Amino acid sequence: MHSAGDPQNTLYAHQKPLAVVRCTRVEDVQAGLDRAAREGVPVAARSGGHSYAGYSWPDGGLVLDLAGMTDVRVDGRKAIIGGGARMYDIYEVLGAAGRVLPAGSCRSVGIAGLALGGGISVISRKYGLTCDHLTAARIVTPDGVLRTASDESEPDLFWALKGGGGGNFGVVTEFTFRTDPAPDLTVFGLDYPEGTAADVTDAWQEWIADAPDELWTSLRVDSGPRSVPSVRGTYAGPAKDLQRLLDRMPPAEREVEEMTYLQAMRHYAGPAETGEPYVASSRMLHAPVPGSKVAALMDGQPPCMIQFDSFGGVIGRVAPDATAFPHRDATASAQVFVNLGDLTESRARAVLAGIRDGLGAGTTGYVNYIDPEMPDWPAAYYGRNLARLKEVADRYDPDRVLAFPQGL
Repeated sequence: MHSAGDPQNTLYAHQKPLAVVRCTRVEDVQAGLDRAAREGVPVAARSGGHSYAGYSWPDGGLVLDLAGMTDVRVDGRKAIIGGGARMYDIYEVLGAAGRVLPAGSCRSVGIAGLALGGGISVISRKYGLTCDHLTAARIVTPDGVLRTASDESEPDLFWALKGGGGGNFGVVTEFTFRTDPAPDLTVFGLDYPEGTAADVTDAWQEWIADAPDELWTSLRVDSGPRSVPSVRGTYAGPAKDLQRLLDRMPPAEREVEEMTYLQAMRHYAGPAETGEPYVASSRMLHAPVPGSKVAALMDGQPPCMIQFDSFGGVIGRVAPDATAFPHRDATASAQVFVNLGDLTESRARAVLAGIRDGLGAGTTGYVNYIDPEMPDWPAAYYGRNLARLKEVADRYDPDRVLAFPQGL
């Protein structure tokens, strides 16, 4: 696992913060924000350190490291989670209590950045986004005031915290989420030979268009002389029902395994990650992308991949302005990821931009896959919710204490 002294994306490991404040209580966060405001230095909260653009590790800035605020407890249907908690520890506590919260799969992703940007899960089509389960947040705003944001208290701020992006309105020290009874899940994988990306992409998009809410699935296309597709997913139900659904996809090397919710989350978490240098971006799909286009974009490329995650289901039954997350009518998200390997950063970014824009999926993107070179990023990430989000940011951070290159 990467240390507290490195960003997860080691492309930004050269950045040197002025200081790291180890926060174990609200007063530490307040003192850090006060110092940043007085000295006019950049400031960022750090939970999991997974900012794709290194924004949680600001050069010459102040890092408010929430690694000491990781308490997770379940109280009936509620989960109260510290702002520095990470996925693996959250799932262990929730799983032991027989409760479920749709959240990230990577073990060291922090709950704060995930939930504040929306939060895609391997069970999102049945349970919604992470932010859809948020019922309250304790947040220190840049004026140093600890506030509780909920439907009843600071409702505009609460709305903005549900998808308006991390780092924009204050530092959340504690989240309260509603949870559901944990289901048993069936986890599956479909592996295809190289050269089948066009057909599999077309079939996958047709398949997810009328899939039941219980089925969540992702399609990954890896580059190569001829690109290689694979499909992964979860089904909230028994394997025998899933098998009938899988029969609608092209024949593949198929793995299917029934698991408890906690077993499934451990399965997705995988081994501890190490940091690596990469560039990444995203598009939200609102219509099918021809499989032939995807194959053409990925064939012959240096090491890179596109991962499409299925949307729809419960996600799409929330109005686009009910929360700050605007992409409710998306059919899928597309995450593009280029490993630097032997590439220069400029070459990697050129490959990234070519694939991102080559998808032809309009100009929307997912803020949690933040890309410093995303064209027209405010509209891409926030859509029709942008104006209201800016009003909230102006009200709670008029002096721009929390300013960063892609901050509101």
